[in-house]
Amino acid sequence: MANKKINKKNIAKLLGDWSKEFELFIPSKDEGIAKFAKWDGKDTSFLDWHRNTIVPPKAIFFPPVEEMFSFQKDKQSYHIELPSSDGQKQLIFGIRPYDANALTILDKTFKDTYEDPYYLPKRKNTVLVGLGCTKPYDSCFCTSLGGSPTDSANVDLMLTDIGDEFLVEGVTDKGRELMSMSSELEEATEADETRAKETKEATYQKVTRQLDTKDIEEKLLSSFEIQDLWEEIAAKCISCGICTLLCPTCYCFDINDELIKDRGTRFRSWDSCSFPVYTKMPMENPRIEKWRRVRNKVCHKYEFYPMNFDVIACTGCGRCVRQCPVNWDITQTLEKMQAKVQSG
Repeated sequence: MANKKINKKNIAKLLGDWSKEFELFIPSKDEGIAKFAKWDGKDTSFLDWHRNTIVPPKAIFFPPVEEMFSFQKDKQSYHIELPSSDGQKQLIFGIRPYDANALTILDKTFKDTYEDPYYLPKRKNTVLVGLGCTKPYDSCFCTSLGGSPTDSANVDLMLTDIGDEFLVEGVTDKGRELMSMSSELEEATEADETRAKETKEATYQKVTRQLDTKDIEEKLLSSFEIQDLWEEIAAKCISCGICTLLCPTCYCFDINDELIKDRGTRFRSWDSCSFPVYTKMPMENPRIEKWRRVRNKVCHKYEFYPMNFDVIACTGCGRCVRQCPVNWDITQTLEKMQAKVQSG
């Protein structure tokens, strides 16, 4: 199917067509916090303000708190009840390319290592409609990780801003099926294609922050035992966990039971390797010192995960840089570490 286009004024109608079949999520603001939320059937104001959400779309597939099952105890045994799943088809509209890429990284944890019964059904029933990023933050560095602000590789349908309209590109069969479900789309012209190409090239150049990832696994391995370096790197960190909780590829969780009399619920909730009690056991804490936790966080992204899955667990979205309350910067950390290794 050839590429289409749609006037920005008709986006609400387009979403309305799709909402008949899908539970639709769009960028939204809740008390000033930008995140993906269910569409109310009218609001498209995000087209004016959306650069990227603070809370990544991973929260739709892997919620901050998620019920695993409920249970009831009687005199003989426990009765287990799994949470209901209606198999509702979902559509995420406006996902940025680096967040779509992050989901493919999460897939490796929740599918390749073991098949997670909570994450995978939601992932399978979701269609991703990407929206190219034309105003990247100065904290973004997605191009250093092989991505692009307008990359269509990991979405089903891709929209690129070409002025008063969006060029609409069907990437997968799911995306092309979506295109056939709306009468608001028009045939794209050669001029539209040219404008889209110019937008993509210009936007790529706007990502000015760069990170050298060449041989980064080996360099991290070489610096692993240099305690003074990691203490220096960790000095500013306050172990708040924001960088990991808002990271689109972090997946650590804790499991707890909530019990009231003979009824209870087991749930999992986001956890962070930045926290002092992370992985704490009755007799010991394997990473009491802050520098060890910081080292683990950095090495997991750029050394351990690539060792296991052959991909860096970072997409360069820049959330950890923008949201850190003490301006701790992962790119500066890695540059400092690499410089120290090279000079040593």
